[in-house]
Amino acid sequence: MKKVLSPIQKIKGGVTTATGFLASSVKAGIKASGNPDVALVVSEKKASAAGCFTKNAVRASSVDWCASHLPSKEIVAIICNAGNANACTGAQGVRDTAQVCDRVGEALGVAATQVLMASTGVIGHPLPVHKIEAVLPDLTKTASSRKGHDFATAIMTTDTCSKESAVRVGSGAGSYVLGGCVKGSGMIHPNMATMLGFITSDAKISPAILNGIVKRVVDRTFNNLTVDGDTSTNDMVLVLANGTSGVSIVGKESVSLFEEALFIVCNDLCAQIAADGEGATKRVEIRVVGGKTFADAKKAAKSIANSLLVKTALFGNDPNWGRILCAIGYSEAHFSDTKMLVSLCGIPVCKGTQPVPFPVERMRKLMAKKLVIIDVDLAVGVAEAISQTCDLTYDYIKINAEYHT
Repeated sequence: MKKVLSPIQKIKGGVTTATGFLASSVKAGIKASGNPDVALVVSEKKASAAGCFTKNAVRASSVDWCASHLPSKEIVAIICNAGNANACTGAQGVRDTAQVCDRVGEALGVAATQVLMASTGVIGHPLPVHKIEAVLPDLTKTASSRKGHDFATAIMTTDTCSKESAVRVGSGAGSYVLGGCVKGSGMIHPNMATMLGFITSDAKISPAILNGIVKRVVDRTFNNLTVDGDTSTNDMVLVLANGTSGVSIVGKESVSLFEEALFIVCNDLCAQIAADGEGATKRVEIRVVGGKTFADAKKAAKSIANSLLVKTALFGNDPNWGRILCAIGYSEAHFSDTKMLVSLCGIPVCKGTQPVPFPVERMRKLMAKKLVIIDVDLAVGVAEAISQTCDLTYDYIKINAEYHT
């Protein structure tokens, strides 16, 4: 039987894999390490843009700036600095964000409102705008379609590696690409996190349709991601689509395909963040099926992912399924007392609320691997949800005890 190829194919790439996007990065002296710390993405055509933002009531001015200008059909660039969050900096922080966007706009020949900004790093310190302004000529002149990886590296803070993902989508009207990158390792919790995500596409799509898709996909992916339960001040996901492929996203079928492609990219980026959680030794994926509603399935998945008792048991390779069951119980998700099934590393450990015998030593060996999967069938419906997390280790405490120093 001939194998049917999926219209969505994973490819190597990041924010400049889609046509018509350029990127660059420079050293401005913001990071104490001296590594590149200011990065730029530029669209060669005005792009439709949409975003999702932190739900923390204490928000950085960059979040407010982007939220006030999206959705839009006029976005040309995103500038991001790492090493300074420009959060809790009052009216000065607001002026600094506007000034940086104005200067980038001048350099590119566009309005400040066509420039988005993201910041990450230490909270409560004034943004060294003069350092950013000094490197803008180099930043804008060196932008290239070959520097997507440079962008992904420059936005890192406590990350131990860059995180990129891309797909190519085939359709009757032609093909288009979605590609992007994220930074994030700690202060990661559903409803966004110390996480910045930037995704680009060369598909043509209206801001209104893109906005709806982005919000639905973020709810299924980044809002189901947790490392430590801390929601930060600067979190955002920005998606730009410039239409240079000539493929238009109109009609139910093409919108659904674009949404699934964005989900694949975002879920992959979530998995990379979870694997790079501060101090983590393993990535943990919680797959919940059989939910009465998506909201119910999400409640169960998030509850397990957020449980410190589950996360510490995972670090110790302890198959303590009772902690998983406990987290489901207080999640308020509906489940069948007699049919619910919980599996760990592919091995059933609990049916209903009763234990299922399993080989403990074999389980411990499986739990010691870099990826641990927890499967839950709530057995009351057909809704599904996925949550990404990691184990909680001694090193997490060490990293965050010394973060500011």
